[in-house]
Amino acid sequence: MTPRSWLYVPGDRPDRIGKALASAADAVIIDLEDAVAPAAKHRARRNVLETLASGRTSHVRINAPATPEGADDIAVLAAVPDGPAGVRVPKCEDPDELRRVAETLGVPVFPVLESALGVENALALATAHPLVAGISLGEADLAADLRVSGGDALAWPRSRVVVAARAAGLPSPPQSVWTAVRDLDGLRADTVAGRRAGFFGRSVIHPAQIPVVHEACAPDPDDVAWARDLMSRLAERGGAAENNAAGSNAAWIDSNGRFVDKAVVERARWLLDVAADHPPVNVKEGHTS
Repeated sequence: MTPRSWLYVPGDRPDRIGKALASAADAVIIDLEDAVAPAAKHRARRNVLETLASGRTSHVRINAPATPEGADDIAVLAAVPDGPAGVRVPKCEDPDELRRVAETLGVPVFPVLESALGVENALALATAHPLVAGISLGEADLAADLRVSGGDALAWPRSRVVVAARAAGLPSPPQSVWTAVRDLDGLRADTVAGRRAGFFGRSVIHPAQIPVVHEACAPDPDDVAWARDLMSRLAERGGAAENNAAGSNAAWIDSNGRFVDKAVVERARWLLDVAADHPPVNVKEGHTS
């Protein structure tokens, strides 16, 4: 199941870690990087080890691997018999460095692209190692590196990471954090726009953001109904339809006069897969009905 929500929680706050793991988030990321002051790094690592030892599933964001703190994070996690569900690797630019992290830890790694060079190397990072399980942007750092104010200025990097993820056969990337925690309407609109642009899910920093993101990621009921109808008609067509589903160039015009080919069938299959994992909701005026 591709997570819709990735909830960050400071690694030096065990009380918050417990609450995060008990929340509705699809995935929890215990943060050892930005959310933890230098003096608290050691304590945060100890909290990560205690969480993992308890058998609770979580991801971990380490510090940049090239830094002393990042090297310490990697050494600590590498010594754990049952490591985290995955590791987010910030400030990724070098595919060789990412490869070393993956080989050392032996768990899924998720490079975060936060610089111009990272974006330029998106495909190389996405294909650096079989354990690369997804890529994403860190938009605040990226905007600073590009000397832009965000918004439309990040349209190209966003498209770049979407294309690189899919070219590498990875899931659609999650969106970066929405920092205006109280602006849930803005979060909803931005997440819906991101889904249309090829993203799926996003990082969140507050539990109140989770249901909004889940709602925005749910497939539209009309789209799901269309996909089900298409797959039903596909089965009715018998041999030609099955050849199409298997990847031939067969195509047809459906009952509504729309052209259907392999790409359309693949989109329908993807919609049904998402709906199976995350049932659609009926939304009226931006709220779940």
